[in-house]
Amino acid sequence: MLEYLPPLNEHNLPYPDTIHPIVVHFVIAMVLFAVLCDAIGFLTKNVRLHEVSWWNLFFATLSIFIAVLFGQLEAGLAEPYNAAQSTLNLHTLLGWSLSGILAAITAWRYILRARDPQKVPLAFMGANVLLTGLVFFQVYLGDKLVWVYGLHTVPVVEAIRQGALQ
Repeated sequence: MLEYLPPLNEHNLPYPDTIHPIVVHFVIAMVLFAVLCDAIGFLTKNVRLHEVSWWNLFFATLSIFIAVLFGQLEAGLAEPYNAAQSTLNLHTLLGWSLSGILAAITAWRYILRARDPQKVPLAFMGANVLLTGLVFFQVYLGDKLVWVYGLHTVPVVEAIRQGALQ
């Protein structure tokens, strides 16, 4: 069965480069922009910004599941060494959790929008602050996996293949 799979390249991937960061940066931007639009809309009473926020949350929720799927695939192909394993496990757990949290917040936002599209309650703004904190922590973990542990970088992949990293 394995002979039907494409060979892995120097990044230990069956395609040219990682896809997870591309999709996840799209999600991060949409979530943070949604929170910013809601905050400005909340302070200025500009209801159009709440509409912009809703659509950003909606598409971010769809996109986060794609990001998590590619993240799972690429994490499995990374063959993480011992030093990176705990950070990767936490990043994976938080990624799956964030997909559920974002879906729940988006559902809540949909209900709020259906009831009264003119305003967003303070409790929802608090949830936005929590969501922003979780996103920033997740970004920190992802950055650590790439810039500290070098997952899917050519030198690290070569070191793992040669048995230099365990």
